Amino acid sequence: MRIFRHYDPLPPSARGVVAVVGNFDGVHRGHRAVIDEAGKIAAGLNRPRAVVTFEPHPRSFFFSERPPFRLTPLRIKAHCIEALGVENLFVLHFDRALASLTPEDFIAKVLVQGLGVAHVVVGYNFVFGKGRAGNPAVLAREAARHGFGFTEMPLVESSDGYVYSSTRIREHLTEGRPAEAAKLLGRCWEIEGRVVAGDGIGKTLGMPTANIAFEEYLRPAHGIYAVRAGVDKGTGTDWHDAVASFGTRPTLGNGPELLEVHLFDYAGDLYGKHLRVALVEYLRPQAVFDGLEKLGAQMSKDAEEAQKVLVERRGEFRAAERPAGDASEMRNGTRP
Repeated sequence: MRIFRHYDPLPPSARGVVAVVGNFDGVHRGHRAVIDEAGKIAAGLNRPRAVVTFEPHPRSFFFSERPPFRLTPLRIKAHCIEALGVENLFVLHFDRALASLTPEDFIAKVLVQGLGVAHVVVGYNFVFGKGRAGNPAVLAREAARHGFGFTEMPLVESSDGYVYSSTRIREHLTEGRPAEAAKLLGRCWEIEGRVVAGDGIGKTLGMPTANIAFEEYLRPAHGIYAVRAGVDKGTGTDWHDAVASFGTRPTLGNGPELLEVHLFDYAGDLYGKHLRVALVEYLRPQAVFDGLEKLGAQMSKDAEEAQKVLVERRGEFRAAERPAGDASEMRNGTRP
């Protein structure tokens, strides 16, 4: 997948695309239905498919003081989109200049002049442009004026009534229901980051942990999780069963939020490595224990419970553990 940080000028091979436009936070099953529809149209027109998205997320730009809410920061979003077979990803820098474009100007400058779109696909609730004045009706009108095709995708839900919604996924995660979030996502929700040095308490208790500091991610419920941990190998990801704690470490006096992951079958130094952590199941809330000995005993019980859950649920997550792919770096129009 080629990744572009601009829309003008572009090589001829990146123009004339069938473009699906949106924020796609989570790249959940509803988003995937929209992206898949663009793929069908692209195949019929013999055109390349492209996803057009925005970084930072417009909500982060307009409301920077609010708590982190992102389900998929750019690196993971790019992984997920690439896994759908998309040929081109346009990551448009969302700043005041882009935010000030009227819907008509965005269509004319970005989609028509920049990408030379053959067809545009959006979800039913897509809004864009200055004052969020653009919507599918505006796109349909401007498509007729500029001579490109347009498709508005309806609300997508599962056969048993699940509405695929980023907002609902966030609710599941913050309330300790990662398995329910996975139903809407089509995969386990992931956190990833560089492993940083900790204080060595886990090692002292016989369960060394890889520590990842949170950045722009949504904060899931504090507590203990059964997880899959993927060590980035550059050309792929080496997955391991693991147990993780996310919270403020109240037994140790509380502190900044930290994700601590203990891999069951990994030997070696993880410091500085990139780790992907997929939440499979929530085991219990964080708690205060009377000393390190009792904390260590509970950690052992948590590890046993996590191993049991992961064995029972293995078939649910294995198919979704994709390789790291070519999205590990963001370079204009090139494969890393």
